[in-house]
Amino acid sequence: MEALLQRTTKEEQKIAVSSVSLFKKASRSIKGSKKRGVRIKIQETGEFITIPRKALSLLFEILTHMAEGNSIALLPSTSEVSTQQAADMLNVSRPHLVKLLEGNAIPFKKTGSHRRILLKDLIEYEAKLKKNREEKLQFLAK
Repeated sequence: MEALLQRTTKEEQKIAVSSVSLFKKASRSIKGSKKRGVRIKIQETGEFITIPRKALSLLFEILTHMAEGNSIALLPSTSEVSTQQAADMLNVSRPHLVKLLEGNAIPFKKTGSHRRILLKDLIEYEAKLKKNREEKLQFLAK
């Protein structure tokens, strides 16, 4: 699967706004269910399909962001990103990111002279960084 980036139009935003609350209500009613999949009906065709529960929560996140007018980007976790893309995701400069890579803070591989970072490694680093910040903030609060 390739990266998918879609800008949200005003019409899509209106549709998402009207469906988010209904979607949330439906999600709450099936929350206690032990089933791994969720059956949904496609109104136009009358067909029922079963999707994983994780896909349902992902769909809710997509609708929520669309309702806010945000653009949506879907990337498979096995995707590789460039140093500039990774720096943009972490909100740091590219030279700073390169220092992190060379210091083994984030795993990477070289393709020719270019560094490539797995998206899952970047997300793991970001989560670790967030946890570390939270712990230090708690320490300061005490």
